[in-house]
Amino acid sequence: MAYFRAFWNSPVGPKTTHFWGPVANLGFVVAGLADMNKPPQMISANMTSVMCIYSALYMRFAWMVRPRNYLLLACHASNDTVQLYQFCRWANARG
Repeated sequence: MAYFRAFWNSPVGPKTTHFWGPVANLGFVVAGLADMNKPPQMISANMTSVMCIYSALYMRFAWMVRPRNYLLLACHASNDTVQLYQFCRWANARG
């Protein structure tokens, strides 16, 4: 119970945007994972590259903000990985 109370009241706990922002951003990761079953011809190279840059920038933000937001960092690292994989699928399909 003490662990839960400490997490609940922490500066990055569920009472803050430091928690709910990354949780909402996990939707990008889920969408990217769902798109892995689609043919590579449907991948938008422009959008995928924008998502890679967006996640890279926010990974830096998550590292620099105080208190450090490791949940946001993990979320954007996951999204960057998924989007880079999608971009590679698109590039391989283009020849």
